[in-house]
Amino acid sequence: MYNHTVMEMASSLDLTFHALASPARRHMLTLLATGDATAGELGKPLAMSQPAASKHIRILEEAGLVARRVDGRLHRLRLEPQALEYAEGWIARHRKLWNHALDSLGDHLAEVDKEGW
Repeated sequence: MYNHTVMEMASSLDLTFHALASPARRHMLTLLATGDATAGELGKPLAMSQPAASKHIRILEEAGLVARRVDGRLHRLRLEPQALEYAEGWIARHRKLWNHALDSLGDHLAEVDKEGW
């Protein structure tokens, strides 16, 4: 069970980072941070066709970064910040580990330097 959960979390994180890898998708998320929008509203500032915007939106939805609400023919999209919060937590944990490792290396190198190696 533990490995399954770890794999699910890794897969979720992979989807998030993949979605964030595109400047167009990051721009869409920035727009959604100010409020709900349609696919056309997200694609317009990027001079993007409707099919291209839809492809990017699908990737954001798969990553759990965006949710869709259908009202008749109108599809409204909204930001879902939980996936970003999980990625932020992952980055913070790894930053802490790396900072600790680099501090230890710095201490070791200072000690070696003092001993005149």
